[in-house]
Amino acid sequence: QVEVVESGGGLVQAGGSLRLSCAASGRTSNTYIMGWFRQAPGTEREFVALITSSGGYLDYADSVKGRFTISRDNAKNMVYLQMNSLKPEDTAVYYCGAAANVGGTSPNMYDYWGQGTQVTVSS
Repeated sequence: QVEVVESGGGLVQAGGSLRLSCAASGRTSNTYIMGWFRQAPGTEREFVALITSSGGYLDYADSVKGRFTISRDNAKNMVYLQMNSLKPEDTAVYYCGAAANVGGTSPNMYDYWGQGTQVTVSS
């Protein structure tokens, strides 16, 4: 069992930055693939970024490449999403997910989720 808790959301102007944090508790949480997803009102949850357990492989949605950076600190059981050059279209609830086996770009591949943190980018 893994508990996931996101934090760090807020209101920021376009062009600004935010860093989201995801705390993953559980004896084996640092062996999980971790992903960030987001969901705007009336839309499906969409992939943003993922990182493998070792941090050796990263993947990003095309819409955030070059602006967002995912990282993890296994000693602290933490995953981060540094978001720079934010745009109004980045406004959404951001969720952190943990995948025990095979992670990927579909939310169906993740076993545990946090409650989400709201990110609002004003123009």
